[in-house]
Parts: sequence; C-alpha cells; structure tokens
Amino acid sequence: MARKNRRQVFENIEVIDAGAKGKSVAKAPDGKVIFINNAVPGDVVDIQTTKKRKAYYEGSATTFHKQSDKRVDPKCDHFGTCGGCKWQFMGYEHQLAYKEKEVVNNLTRLGKIELPEVDPIIGSEDQYFYRNKMEFSFSASRWLTLEEIQSKTEIQNRNALGFHMPGMWDKILNIKKCYLQEDPSNAIRNKVNEFATQNNLEFYNPRSQEGFLRTLMIRIASTGEIMVLVQFFKENLEKRNLLLDYIASEFPEITSLQYVVNSKGNDTIYDQEVICHTGKDFIEEEMEGLRFKINAKSFYQTNSKQAYQLYKVTRDFAGLTGNELVYDLYTGTGTIAQFVAKNAKKVIGVEAVPEAIEDAKENARNNNIDNVEFYAGDMKKVFTKDFISKHGQPEVVITDPPRDGMHKDVVEQLLNISPEKIVYVSCNSATQARDLALLDRAYKVSKVQPVDMFPQTYHVENVVLLEKR
Repeated sequence: MARKNRRQVFENIEVIDAGAKGKSVAKAPDGKVIFINNAVPGDVVDIQTTKKRKAYYEGSATTFHKQSDKRVDPKCDHFGTCGGCKWQFMGYEHQLAYKEKEVVNNLTRLGKIELPEVDPIIGSEDQYFYRNKMEFSFSASRWLTLEEIQSKTEIQNRNALGFHMPGMWDKILNIKKCYLQEDPSNAIRNKVNEFATQNNLEFYNPRSQEGFLRTLMIRIASTGEIMVLVQFFKENLEKRNLLLDYIASEFPEITSLQYVVNSKGNDTIYDQEVICHTGKDFIEEEMEGLRFKINAKSFYQTNSKQAYQLYKVTRDFAGLTGNELVYDLYTGTGTIAQFVAKNAKKVIGVEAVPEAIEDAKENARNNNIDNVEFYAGDMKKVFTKDFISKHGQPEVVITDPPRDGMHKDVVEQLLNISPEKIVYVSCNSATQARDLALLDRAYKVSKVQPVDMFPQTYHVENVVLLEKR
C-alpha cells in the first residue's frame, strides 16, 4: 500500500517568533507549532510542511504575502545556500532581541529558576568580518546550482574551496566572498583556489578518498598576525612546495605558514604533526597587555573583540578583592584564568586537553603570571574531593563548559565544596539552565548577562552569577 503523503500547505500564516537553531515559529490552524527555515517574525506566508511530528510541523515558506519590517537585505551572495549566517536577513537589533529572549526563556522554562532583572544583551561592535578563525574544505565535486544542473552545458571546473553544504558531508559550496573574516582572508582563499586549479593540483574527493588538497585554515589575530595552514591528503614534495611557496610570495603579510599531511578518513588535525613552512609556528593574541600564543591546534574564542567583553563580564561578576582562591573549570588555554589572576590570590585551572594546558602554562610564564596553576584531565575525574584537599577550598569558581554543559558529577562536587560564588559562562543556555536547576537548592541566580559573540547567527553566550542562598 502506498504511504500516505503527510505534506501539507498552510496559507496566509503569520510568523510570530524566532525559535531554536535559527528556525522561525508560526502556528498551524490545528494549533500545532510550525518551525520554518526561511522566514522572519512578522512575515505572512504560505508554508509547505516537510515533516509532521506529534507536537509540531517543520516546513518552508513558499509564498510571501507580506514581508516583515524586521527584514533586511542579506549582504552575502551565498545566503540561503550556505548554512552559516542563518539570520543575515534579519536586522541586527532584532537578532539581539531574540537572542536575549531565548536566554530568558531557557533559564525560566527549562531551568524553572527565579531570575533577577536580566541585563540587556551586549551586542558586537563588528557585525561582519569578526571571526579570527575560518576553515575551508577543498572538493573535486562541488555543489552545483539548480541552474547548472538543468543546463545542457557540461561543467568543466568542478573544483570548490569553501563550506560543507548543510547536512551533506561530501558536498562543498564554492565560496567567492565570505563576510565573516576580514581581509586578506577572501583573497587568500580565492588565490589558492585559482592557483591550484591552474596548476592541476588535485582537489580532495571525500567519497573515493583521493586527491591532494584537503583543507585550508586561516587565523587572523587582533595583533594583525596571520596564520595559514594547508592540509594535504598525501605527500608530494614538489606540488606541496609549489603551492606553499606561491602563498608565501603572494601574501608576504602571512606570519605563520604551516601544513599537515593527513591520510586519515577524517580531516581533524589534533592527532597530526603540524609542520612550519615559513615564519613562526604560532601567532599571538593580545588582551589588556596579556599575550596569548596561538598554535594551529589551540582553542581561542573566535571573536577576539567580544571575547574581551565576555571576560570583562566574567571578572566583574566574580567581584574579586585579591584574597580569593579561584578555580577555573574547563579553562582551555587558560585565558580567563590569566585575565582574572591579577585580582585573585591564586587561580587553579583545570582542562581535559593536555595540549591546551601546556599552552596555558607557557602563556602564563610569558605573561609573568606566577599565581596560576594548570592541571589536565577529565573534569569529573580530576575535580574530586582529593583535588580540593590538595589545592584548597575555593571562594569563587568560574566554569566555562562545552555546549553539553557540566557533567552531573561536577555539579555535585560544586554543591559539596560550596564556594561563595559561581560564575557560569555558557555557549548553550539550554544546558546551562539544566545545570542551574541542579544548583538551585543551594544557589540563587543574582546576575544574568547575555553576550553576542556571533552576529548573523542564532548562537548566544550567557554569563550567570550564582551566590549562596
């Protein structure tokens, strides 16, 4: 028996809100929520559903009867195809309002906790060209437009250097101009693409796992230093030097030109040897006179200016007097720990990635900070009663976990040691809300400060101050 077509069309529906993951929200005539991938609150549209679930539909707007006054013209030619800047068609002031609203909704509805008045979200001074790190993929089989597919013309050049199409691991959208990273990022990518094609350097094919050129990473620090890393699938000394020497001569402003030869099934470089071709094997970021060495594998907040705003909020919430022992959980390369160290008696940083801890120790030495200590290990295994006994009872704990939030054992340990204050920095207010609910029996939320690190996207950071009840 043929499966019943579950797709429906709803006509003249007003889009009423922005939801999670960049979707907008409307209500169907039957009262169910519809999540829409291509509309702005205030639009009046016809919606073609693509999925039907028990409590909601998913769909796309097919006809626009009225366009929202919140709409703006997207700058990027790739908008709507590239999966990156999903909110580029919404005015920035409205993006900020919906991000702030999401934080409040998650903390109150998911966490079910009582909030003080939430401080207005801190917007980004730069709404475009704000990222200090971009990663692009090579492909010998680029994503074709509908027009190209329908045309009778044979496509001669199938090479691409750009981003993965949403949900497609083997299809790359060739990017001409990206608005996320400042110059010379676009020039480097386009010149590399052009030179590699002209010189018949094979672009990678992820399906057959063949080819030569795999990925291109560009990092541009707030100091003006530039790192470029090319990842090759296999070694070919002549071709490798041909490309790298071209990049070095064409862009003399590059201060660190590096490469990796990686023949694994995946393109992660964290278990690979990174080799310096020209220049230094690192670049440096600067913040309030502190300098941080960034190597090819280092984590650093990808919006340098807004990282400074985020760290200032964190330090302000901690309210340090110079007498406190501070624990900085999920410390990464120790940037927050070093940023607050001058206001603390001592800071202990804990992080799961050993290489990040080595970076943290080196940066602390270079910055002449002698009241910080860093330890590597799985947080739930390291942050134990014995660890506290050895290193001391903290008055303040700063925690900045990954998107999944804190492990329940870490939350339980926080409740056990009962610091006077906890400053919780989060890139996912939904998991933050879950953790705050677990801490609620002993701590009240006394301050909330959302910070926008990623304009044109739905992502938002949030800082919460917890004080003992």
